Amino acid sequence: MSNAQSATPTSRREQILKEAARLFAERGFHGVGVDEIGAAVGISGPGLYRHFAGKDAMLAELLVGISERLLAGGRMRVAEGGGSPEAVLDALIDGHIDFALDDRPLITLHDRELDRLREADRKRVRQLQRQYVELWVEVVRRVHPGPSESRARAAVHAVFGLLNSTPHLGRPGALPGRTETAELLHRLALGAFGAVAGEAAAGEPMATPASVPGA
Repeated sequence: MSNAQSATPTSRREQILKEAARLFAERGFHGVGVDEIGAAVGISGPGLYRHFAGKDAMLAELLVGISERLLAGGRMRVAEGGGSPEAVLDALIDGHIDFALDDRPLITLHDRELDRLREADRKRVRQLQRQYVELWVEVVRRVHPGPSESRARAAVHAVFGLLNSTPHLGRPGALPGRTETAELLHRLALGAFGAVAGEAAAGEPMATPASVPGA
């Protein structure tokens, strides 16, 4: 999987979701009206109801949808990895970096608006996220068998926090080029996993986070 919402939309429905994500991230869910979303894609506000029941339905599709796509993309990379566990981990990191760089509004949206989802949708997001985490944990432990499962899981969450920090890195023009930023994030992620492995080899305890989002 490349990126989730950043590819050129191929349908009106995808156009609506892309603009809704951008506007919700910029102004907050309650700060955006249906008319504004419609104007962003060149249709009337009421015309949106031919595609979605309302803003709540858009939000649910955005947040459930990105969790589904991240998991599907991760599974695809593991299945296609073939060779070394290191190559599979590199592919997982690259896939998540694509998402983190190209779909920053969805990261902001998840952080701010997840609790607005219906309980069933929120549980679905959490379930998908846990599966995505465990996919990474299995690969990380193949690359670095020393750390315990719990420490590997904490490291995966920490790396997600690192990669998902992209909305806070400043405006796109203030960042290095996309290639340079992706390479930097990749090195930082590998360094974080390597640090955990180094602590395990040295017999040093690694602090476990008090709470781990998405677990």
